[in-house]
Amino acid sequence: MTEDLLAAYDEHLRGVGVPARGAWIERDGPLLRVVGEQRGFVTGPRDLSGHDVDALIAAQVAFFGARGEAVEWKTRGHDLPGDLPDRLRAAGFVAEPTETVVIGRVTDLPAAAPVSDDVVIRRVGGEAIPAIVAMESQVWGRDCGFIGEHLAGRLAAAPDRLAIFTAETGGQVVAAAWVALREDGVFASLWGGSTLEAWRGRGIYRTLVAVRARVAAEHGYRYLQVDASDDSRPILERLGFSPVTTTTPYVWSPPA
Repeated sequence: MTEDLLAAYDEHLRGVGVPARGAWIERDGPLLRVVGEQRGFVTGPRDLSGHDVDALIAAQVAFFGARGEAVEWKTRGHDLPGDLPDRLRAAGFVAEPTETVVIGRVTDLPAAAPVSDDVVIRRVGGEAIPAIVAMESQVWGRDCGFIGEHLAGRLAAAPDRLAIFTAETGGQVVAAAWVALREDGVFASLWGGSTLEAWRGRGIYRTLVAVRARVAAEHGYRYLQVDASDDSRPILERLGFSPVTTTTPYVWSPPA
C-alpha cells in the first residue's frame, strides 16, 4: 500500500500548486520553478541522474541571485541521485527542518470529533488573515507575516482552490489550518494546523483535519497529503495517514 501511495505522490505531487497573483511558473529543463513569491521555489522529478545536476543547481543560483531573491529547492528522501543534498550544500544551500510526507485516503479518514463548547470551528476568508498571522507569530515566536501574504495571494489567484479554517474562542483565533485543492483533482494538501499552546490537547487539530477532509471529499479528491512535523506526524498516523517519504527544503539566499 505504501508503494502505491508513493507512486501516486511521484505522479501527482512533483509539480506546484496555483501560484499567488502576480507570480508565475516556468520550466528550466526537468525543473519547475515559481517566480514572484516571497521566495523562489524549485521542484523536480524523482530522478535527475540523467542530467547535469550541478549545472541545474548553478542555474537556479544565478537566476534568483540576479533577482536578489532567496530560493527553496524541495527535496524528497527518495530522490536520485542520492548525493543531491550534498551537491546543494556545496552550492551554498542550507537545509531547513526535515518533515515526513504522510498520505491518507479521504474515504478512510474519521469524521470530525466534538470540541469543547467554547471553541467554534469555522471557514473564513481574507478578513481573518490578520488574526491568523497574529496567532501564528505567537506560536512560532517570530513574525509570520509571510503566511498572510501567502494566503492572501492564493485567495486572490484561485479562491475556489483554498479553504481556510479557524478555531476561535471568545473572538480570539487559537488555531488555524487550510487545505489547497490541487488542479489534478486527485490530491488535496493540508497546511497550517498551528494551535496556541494553551489550547493543545483538546482535539482541535484532529477536528481541523476532519473538516478539511470533508471539503476534499465534497470536491471528489481521493487523497490528502501533509508535510508533517514531528509533533503532528503521530496524530496524523492515528487518523489513518501513512508515511511514504521525507521532504527537506534546501534554501539559498543571496549574499548580504
